[in-house]
Amino acid sequence: MTDRNGQCMCGAVTLSVRDVPRDFGACHCTMCRRWTGSALLAVTVPETSVTWTGTEAIRTIQSSDWAERAWCDRCGTGLWYRVTAEGPHKGNYELPIGLFDDSNGMNMNSEIYIDLKTDAFAYAGERKRYTEVETLALFGIDGGAE
Repeated sequence: MTDRNGQCMCGAVTLSVRDVPRDFGACHCTMCRRWTGSALLAVTVPETSVTWTGTEAIRTIQSSDWAERAWCDRCGTGLWYRVTAEGPHKGNYELPIGLFDDSNGMNMNSEIYIDLKTDAFAYAGERKRYTEVETLALFGIDGGAE
């Protein structure tokens, strides 16, 4: 694990994250694809590991029954996906790895909602791949996609 710093595109919002895991995942759900224009490539970190500055520029939306998304109100950069529902994942941030000043040394180790992935692209290499049903079970969520 490594400490990492980052920011939105315009620099209005910065973050400092302690103990960032080396491994990150890709989410292919419909919401993530619409939000990012592709798959969300993000690393999971506990809420207590992240320090934000420029919070006055952060906007959030409850994007599903169990999670919210945030962005910089000045430049539109996506800042996080975070579980808001009760359970073991509550409060965890999914931080896009593109926010970090340096993401070298990180490794994609999983893909979720793999059955919703568009055939327009594919990531090389072997990793864990979870279908929608498997993803929902993994997160302890009842219901449909996203």
